Amino acid sequence: MTLPERVRIVEVGPRDGLQNEKATVSAQDKIALVNGLVEAGLGYVEVGSFVSPKWVPQMADSGQVFAGIARQPGVVYAALTPNLQGFEAAVAAGASEVAVFAAASEAFSQKNINCSIADSLRRFEPLMEKANQQGIRVRGYVSCVLGCPYEGAVAPDKVREVSTAMWQMGCYEISLGDTIGVGTPEQARRLIDNVSRDVAREHLAGHFHDTYGQAIANIYACLLEGVAVFDSSIGGLGGCPYAMGASGNVATEDVLYLLNGLGIETGIDLNRLLQVSRRIMDVLGKGAGSRVARARAI
Repeated sequence: MTLPERVRIVEVGPRDGLQNEKATVSAQDKIALVNGLVEAGLGYVEVGSFVSPKWVPQMADSGQVFAGIARQPGVVYAALTPNLQGFEAAVAAGASEVAVFAAASEAFSQKNINCSIADSLRRFEPLMEKANQQGIRVRGYVSCVLGCPYEGAVAPDKVREVSTAMWQMGCYEISLGDTIGVGTPEQARRLIDNVSRDVAREHLAGHFHDTYGQAIANIYACLLEGVAVFDSSIGGLGGCPYAMGASGNVATEDVLYLLNGLGIETGIDLNRLLQVSRRIMDVLGKGAGSRVARARAI
């Protein structure tokens, strides 16, 4: 299969990245991060989430962040919403789209959201109905698609089952997440081949963590399978609080370097993106978080 001519990058740093950072990040710094990402050319930014601050305190100010960003036409400013209450809060805050999440592992679902996979999907039904009524698009995340910290290997058929259920509920795109970063390229290719039997490749996205250094290789493998949407996080921020040893998401800068080298269009300026990366790392008191940033010693 030929490589796609253009790839859409879904920037998850302001949400999936920062929610797992121990350092407190002010709403002003989050606003500056979102604005900087958009100015660098990102067309889809996951700004925050509307979940209980008891469980995710870093996202407690998501409404304030949505209120403060300088919105640009054509840019999607998305929010993660686990239930109808979160959906309504996100819409009130001005989210362009929302995302819901389920796991391909029963054990992970219980540990993460204290319910079975089937129950988690049922919880989305009123949210999906309301979103359909209001014309709000819903993106679906499936976690632990290539491995679970509690169950080990996860059957591709189970991933396809959950992905198909979310697709049939109305999610326009399904993001397949290697939550603990254990997957390898051939596994990724087989997974795409399996899931695409029920959900077409143009409706699939890849979400890879870099725990074993395989994220970029896995993205390339998925490109070869015709996938043209990938989630990434500025500076490789983030991880999974429920998956011990799981390092952050793949860095947006590193994904962009790969895509640029392949001649694939993204609309993103790497140099401007590196400046944004450095600013948020300074806020967090960290050094360069991506291989590209370290190589360029910015």
